[in-house]
Amino acid sequence: MKKLVVLLMSLSLVFLGACSLQPPEWAKPKGDKNPDDIKIGLSVSTLNNPFFVSMKEGVENEAAAQGMEVVVVDAQNDAAKQINDVEDLIQQGVDVLLINPTDSSAISTAVQSANSLGIPVVTLDRSAEKGEVATLVSSDNEKGGEMAGEYLVEQLGEGAKVAELEGVPSASATRERGAGFHNIADEKLDVVAKQTANLDRTEGLNTMENIIQGNPDIEAVFAHNDEMALGAYQAIQSSGRDVLVVGFDGNDDAITSIKNGNLSATVAQQPEEIGKLAVQAGADVLQGKEVEDTIPVPLKLVTQESNLETEE
Repeated sequence: MKKLVVLLMSLSLVFLGACSLQPPEWAKPKGDKNPDDIKIGLSVSTLNNPFFVSMKEGVENEAAAQGMEVVVVDAQNDAAKQINDVEDLIQQGVDVLLINPTDSSAISTAVQSANSLGIPVVTLDRSAEKGEVATLVSSDNEKGGEMAGEYLVEQLGEGAKVAELEGVPSASATRERGAGFHNIADEKLDVVAKQTANLDRTEGLNTMENIIQGNPDIEAVFAHNDEMALGAYQAIQSSGRDVLVVGFDGNDDAITSIKNGNLSATVAQQPEEIGKLAVQAGADVLQGKEVEDTIPVPLKLVTQESNLETEE
């Protein structure tokens, strides 16, 4: 009898939990909407990073051009907050969700909630591990990691001692950029140190200081984003050492640093284009059009030499 009561209570909690996610009838998304009737919910992992700010602007600019409404929420790199943010967007009756996950595993809960209500989900820059995603709009992160590795081999030769600053451990982009880099580095470079700095400039500086102390003879560092690369360069500059620094993203501060002869290179993404294509994909899905499982956005290696060539 006790087991039956527990079972009934569990089922009741599941039912009540599901009901709590249901938006009111007036807010439920309707199919076959015209672009100017579409309400987009955009959940960004953090707006304390120029890359994601540019991506948000790409979404807003394309949505405005098509007459769509956008509601933006900032997860502040907090996976639990992002899940709550997405649930709030669902309650507001968004027609499509554009999600840039903080944590590719944790966000699966929110994706599945949207799935159960028939709200399409498009992910940007990072994937979700579970749930149905209409498409992922992203750079080829693995290819970008390979580009960084190949550049270091070209500049320093095989066997050079290098360090790696990793991004957020639970993000798909971290795994992909690292995998691409190691496709080259494991064969042609000597990776003597590898630590996470969570895509943050200050953490990049502090982590790089520790790496230099333990490995004073390193010749280069590959950082999974420009913010960490810029922090690493500060640490290297303070140490008085000559170490090549390669970042990933192509944000304005990194490009300026390269022009000034500080950072060596960055694997440049196009965050505004990611945002733009995500809006277009969301509109296509709502209008019953087929979209590819992944929508790739091209990468470009930016170096001091390529900047000079562009200016000539």
